[in-house]
Amino acid sequence: MTHHKIEDSARVIGAVTLGEGVYVAQGTILRSEEDSVSLGNQSMVLENSVVIGTSAYPVVVGSKTIFGHKCIVLGAEIGDLCEIGNGTIFLPGSKVGDYCIFGEGTVVAPGKVIPEESVVVGRPGRVIRKLTEQDKAMISRMRGNDVTLAPVARHKLQIEPRESDLMGKLYPFGSKVPFVDESAFIFDTAEITGDVVVGANSKIASGVRIIGNTHGPVRIGNNVQILENSVLHLLPDNALIIEDNVTIGPGCIVHGCSIGAGSVIEAGAIVCDYSVLGRNTLVKCGSLVKQRSVVEDHQIMEGFPAKVVGVNTDIMKFPDWAIRE
Repeated sequence: MTHHKIEDSARVIGAVTLGEGVYVAQGTILRSEEDSVSLGNQSMVLENSVVIGTSAYPVVVGSKTIFGHKCIVLGAEIGDLCEIGNGTIFLPGSKVGDYCIFGEGTVVAPGKVIPEESVVVGRPGRVIRKLTEQDKAMISRMRGNDVTLAPVARHKLQIEPRESDLMGKLYPFGSKVPFVDESAFIFDTAEITGDVVVGANSKIASGVRIIGNTHGPVRIGNNVQILENSVLHLLPDNALIIEDNVTIGPGCIVHGCSIGAGSVIEAGAIVCDYSVLGRNTLVKCGSLVKQRSVVEDHQIMEGFPAKVVGVNTDIMKFPDWAIRE
C-alpha cells in the first residue's frame, strides 16, 4: 500500500502526519501550524475541503473516516470510521467519538463532545439517535466491507513550496488588471481576475477565487486575510469593499457587499449582495447575511438567515485559525 495520495490541485501547508492509504482530493487544503494535523489509516478528505490545525487546537482524525465535499475542520478531534456529510463544519475544540454519522451541512459547535455511534444533524449539530445495525452496515459497505483497524504507521509530510508555487495567478479581464501590493501574498492556487485591488500585507489563501470582471470593482484593504477556498464576486453595477484588518474564514462566499474594518466572517458563512456590515462585525460560522442587510458596528450575527445575537467585544482580533506570520 502506498503511504498516501494527494491530488495535484490539493495543497499541504506545514507539517502533517498521515497514516497508510490517506487520500486528499482535488482542491482540498491541509494547513498545519507546528505539526498539528494528523490523519489515520485510509481516511479520505474529499474535494474542496479545508483542514486547519493550530498549536492550541490540533486536528486529530482516526482511521477510515471519510469527509464529504467542502467540509471544514478547524481544530477538532474525530474518531475512527466516521461518515461525514458534504459541507459539514467542525469548530475548534469539538470532539467526536468512533462510528458517527453527520448529515450534510451540519455545524459542530466549539467544544462540543459527540459520543460514539451517534447520528448528528443540524446547525448547530445535535445528536438525534444512536446508530442502528443498518447504519453500521452502510459504513461497512462504504469501506469495501472491511472495518478492521490496523495500527497506524505514521508518516510525517512537509511539502516545501517550489519557486513556481510562491504566488497565485492574476488574470486581466478586458482592460482591467488586478493590482496586488508588493507586501501582500497570494498563495499559489489562488486566482484573481479583473478589477481587483489587494492592499498592503494582505493574504489571499490557497484555492481562493476573487472575480472582479465587468460587474464592478473589488477593493480589499490592508492586513486582510481571505482564507482557503473562499469565493468573492459581485453583481453588475455593484462594488465589493473589504476594509482593513478583516478576516474571511475558509469556505465563505462574499458577494457584492461592504465589510467594515476589523470584522471576522467565520468559516462557511455567506454574505449577500448590497449588505453593509459595520466595523468589528462578527458573522458566525455557517451563517447567511441576506441581501441589503445593514449591520451596525460591533454586532454578532448568527443564523440562516443571520440575526443580531450579541455585541462583539473582541476588537480587531485575528482568530486562531487565521494565517500566522
